[in-house]
Amino acid sequence: MGESKLEIVMFPWLALGHLIPYMNLSNELAKRGHKISFLLPRNAEIRLQKLNLYPNLIKFHKLTIPHVDGLPYGAETTADVHRSLESLLATAFDELYDEIKSFLQNLKPHFVFFDFAYWIPDIAREIGGIKTLFYLLVSPAAMSISPDKATFMTSTAAELVKPPPGYPSTTVVLRESEAKLLSFLFHEYGKGVTFQERLSKGFTQCDVIAVKTCREIEGIFCDYVATLLEKPVLYAGPVIPDPKKEQHELSNWLEKFEPGSVVFCAFGSQLILEKKQFQQLVLGLELTELPFLLVVKPPQGTNSVEEALPEGFKQRVQEKGLILDCWVPQLEILRHKSVGCFVTHCGYGSMWESLVMCDCQLVLLPRPIDHIFTARLMEQHLKVGVEVEKDENDLFTKENLCKAVKCVMDKDSQIGCLVKENHRKWKELLSSPGFMSNYIDNFIQDLHGLLVEKI
Repeated sequence: MGESKLEIVMFPWLALGHLIPYMNLSNELAKRGHKISFLLPRNAEIRLQKLNLYPNLIKFHKLTIPHVDGLPYGAETTADVHRSLESLLATAFDELYDEIKSFLQNLKPHFVFFDFAYWIPDIAREIGGIKTLFYLLVSPAAMSISPDKATFMTSTAAELVKPPPGYPSTTVVLRESEAKLLSFLFHEYGKGVTFQERLSKGFTQCDVIAVKTCREIEGIFCDYVATLLEKPVLYAGPVIPDPKKEQHELSNWLEKFEPGSVVFCAFGSQLILEKKQFQQLVLGLELTELPFLLVVKPPQGTNSVEEALPEGFKQRVQEKGLILDCWVPQLEILRHKSVGCFVTHCGYGSMWESLVMCDCQLVLLPRPIDHIFTARLMEQHLKVGVEVEKDENDLFTKENLCKAVKCVMDKDSQIGCLVKENHRKWKELLSSPGFMSNYIDNFIQDLHGLLVEKI
């Protein structure tokens, strides 16, 4: 059985932050000879085609995303819509049910890997002979807090953030001021289904959960999830592609500065700050007196980053600070010799890139719930970074941002030295020869083992 090749369908949620990790995993599986059918919206194909290293084994199946009233025409991914319209995009996504069912009936793969398409296990059971795998792209610690709506409405903040029985950490937790952020779980995300229901149905109905992590980093949390859901949790490993060797367009700008002196701050493709927080962010970077590169979306209620800048900011900062609102090669920037500090929104992909592929000092500035758990994992559990302090309203100031950057960048800082040494140790382990490939090999063995079980 170990020699036979698997046929796998990948069906991620319509966001680049989901599509790209699924593509990276597809490459690792195809590298070992397994066949992948990758379901994706038409407008994402160009972006992913560049990442497809095994086009003979990874075949794209382009989906036409149905139009739903209220969505812009042609909207196919979260990059095409404002966050407030994502629920409509999820409705359109769910309307693919019949097309996906027909596709799976014809192909009859061994596995379907999915995340937001909670109805995939139902289809697989109806067809028969197909295993379903929920590929989790957030820290398993983030699955620990999942109150029902009645509990959320009647509980105090202290009760809501109290870890459930058996949860393995007292520090990788939410704070009381963050309890209100849990309300998003009960917002509609697709017609007649809340965000929480979408995920919990997928978790409970699938055959197996796989996590983009390794036992050394998050084993205690994966064990907790396996016990909680009473099903196997497999480790796929961090699955980070090799960085490109060529120069990128920002190299020349970075070259102007001393080694290890630039602060690189990136907030991902989805996160949009309020204007006041955006201004605190740029003023905090200015306060550090260090050169900085900021990649951020225009803040809420504005049309451009430029119009949201504080008065006189550009004149004061001049060439020392560069602010961009576009995609950048994050991994290549992190590895540039001039970059010494990474201020991260703590997306799960960014966590792994920063841990494994660079030597930067890490400053943590999370916003959504899953990112907060990632930040606590990095600061409290791994002790590789420093989180920016926030007030009781979950807001940070320019002074606190500057303080966190100075704390890790000051050569005489005890905390800075500690997180740097811990980061070095983790990087050494995670980037050691064979570490990642062993995880993929074992993951494939586990998949074969599931097929041997009675379906």
